[in-house]
Amino acid sequence: MLPQCVRARSISGRPEGPYRAVESIDALATQDFEGVDTLDKLFAHAVKRFSQEPCLGTREVLGEEEEKQANGKIFKKVVLGEYSWMTYEAVGQAVESFGSGLAALGQRPKNTIAIFCETRAEWMIAAQACFRRNFPLVTLYATLGEDAVAYGLNQCGATHLITSTELLQSKLKNVLSVLSGLQHVIYAGSEVCHADYPQSLTIHSVQEVMKLGAKPENLSEEYERPTASDLAVVMYTSGSTGLPKGVKMQHSNLIAGMAGQCQRIPGLGPQDSYIAYLPLAHVLELTAEISCVTYGCRVGYSSPHTLTDQSSKIKSGGKGDCSVLKPTLIAAVPEIMDRICKNVNGKLREMSVLKRTLFKVGYNYKLQQVSRGSDSPMCNMLIFKQVNMLLGGCVRRMLCGGAPLSASTHRFINVCFCPVAVGYGLTETCGAGTISDSSDYSTGRVGAPLICSEIKLRDWPEGGYTSQDKPHPRGEILFGGPNVAMGYYGSEGEGENDNFWLDEAGQRWFCTGDVGEVHPDGCLQIVDRKKDLVKLQAGEYVSLGKVEAALKNSPLIENICVYASSDQNYLISFVVPNQKQLTELANKSGIEGEWEELCNHTMMEEEVLKVIKEIAVKNKLEKFEVPQKIRLSSEVWTPETGLVTDAFKLKRKELKNHYIKDIERLYGTK
Repeated sequence: MLPQCVRARSISGRPEGPYRAVESIDALATQDFEGVDTLDKLFAHAVKRFSQEPCLGTREVLGEEEEKQANGKIFKKVVLGEYSWMTYEAVGQAVESFGSGLAALGQRPKNTIAIFCETRAEWMIAAQACFRRNFPLVTLYATLGEDAVAYGLNQCGATHLITSTELLQSKLKNVLSVLSGLQHVIYAGSEVCHADYPQSLTIHSVQEVMKLGAKPENLSEEYERPTASDLAVVMYTSGSTGLPKGVKMQHSNLIAGMAGQCQRIPGLGPQDSYIAYLPLAHVLELTAEISCVTYGCRVGYSSPHTLTDQSSKIKSGGKGDCSVLKPTLIAAVPEIMDRICKNVNGKLREMSVLKRTLFKVGYNYKLQQVSRGSDSPMCNMLIFKQVNMLLGGCVRRMLCGGAPLSASTHRFINVCFCPVAVGYGLTETCGAGTISDSSDYSTGRVGAPLICSEIKLRDWPEGGYTSQDKPHPRGEILFGGPNVAMGYYGSEGEGENDNFWLDEAGQRWFCTGDVGEVHPDGCLQIVDRKKDLVKLQAGEYVSLGKVEAALKNSPLIENICVYASSDQNYLISFVVPNQKQLTELANKSGIEGEWEELCNHTMMEEEVLKVIKEIAVKNKLEKFEVPQKIRLSSEVWTPETGLVTDAFKLKRKELKNHYIKDIERLYGTK
């Protein structure tokens, strides 16, 4: 193994920290380039340096075809052309025109403007226009439910909304009537029929707004540029109550966070291509794209449905976006990385015994080399070159965040593709927190603090974690630094902001609710979490309490505990059914038996699951919020059983231990 290199240390000398990266022991970084302290200046700096280099790329959609699958189902597939590129200079001009057009439509500095749109070039152009004009940008996930979208838009009070044709015609159409302050909707995509929408709204295409802004009388108008302390982004994320929370990020917060991130990704430059397919409303994707643009990289737009040759919308024999773009940099959530591994293993099973054996020998040899800090060019050429072609053949670095990455997947990507930088951060820390170093091939850890942030461990005695734990100090993770956001929108002075505070030196801190362990080299490992807000493998947040409250509306459910594992992509649940209701359901289904037999019957699990899914639809739960498998309990949970408190609140840890064998069965891990 490699000799241990100290990457961070406690500046107080105490086990609880604070811990800082060795490069920033004396002071935390606040910006990447001297004097470039706003997102507007950062983009202008990039346009000046890389004016004629390609910046944003989009594949042309040539048409759609229907394709019949082996099972008889018919799927729509897209026929795609090559990437067409806008230079940095052209993007700069589009940003100027779009910002000018928004101003001509009445958008004013320091007034929020909302964006509810899929990841695409227009998203980034719109965002940069808002940064330039000092319009605080409110971001909402394209996957949010209608109620959450309406809540976010009403709370932020935006008069202008940027969206897409698809979302306007689906989710937004049903909530426009309850959006009190909205006046203008700007959409990207194919033309829409204005008559389909309320007369109180003015509907514009992105192109129309750009043409309006390009008029001389609008372009010549002087406007207010942002300062470092101005609000740049309000990013809505899931809250523990189920309603989304808008995290307030100043320009200075994001500038500091990206300075920390870029320092851990060496060699960024015009020779790099980044493939953009994760939601831009997620802080990981937003900061990754802006960071790439800052250093002159090409950003090619994609989607999870067209990413690889095997993706769901690519027709048989067609080329996925990776094959065409040949990216050098990819950001991913663990679910995407798991999918890549399954694709490779699927191809291996189709190979001859000899080829499979050669692959295994080469894999084990390179794994040994990688663990020593070396590589194996011969294995790369003879064995892994074809595997690499799944992602275009040029990837030099992958960044993984959003949820825990399994050790087996981490090792597989390291060996077959490239080094993986595993990161840990939150919306509340502008995505920045920790990223593993390029020379660190260990698994299960998330690296050392970035040069913009520091970490403290706060004892959580109830959970059994303290800074005096052996062999390593443990505790609740607190982040401090210039990248820590300003709080939650609309909750100034309220309890929602209790997780943010200023210390005696004036530095901002955020309490994460996650429990970490700091290793002797200063690297962090996430070991537990305090909250019942869980992030699934694909990065979706699930409020367990919200789901439980919704499903308890069923008379069939006496009590329920929803369980989620961050290395899985679906929920499971333990259900105490109402005896009368379950017995009636069993009789209707022709199932007989005593009470305990009914609760242990697999067909009864399926019948109850059908009821749960019906209740979930009525309560407008998202698909990922609906339990996919359940365990029926014949035992009522009482304080005497130790599974609930005296106030009958769930004891999640005890319930997990009680049902551990069922968890393994339902997740197929045993």
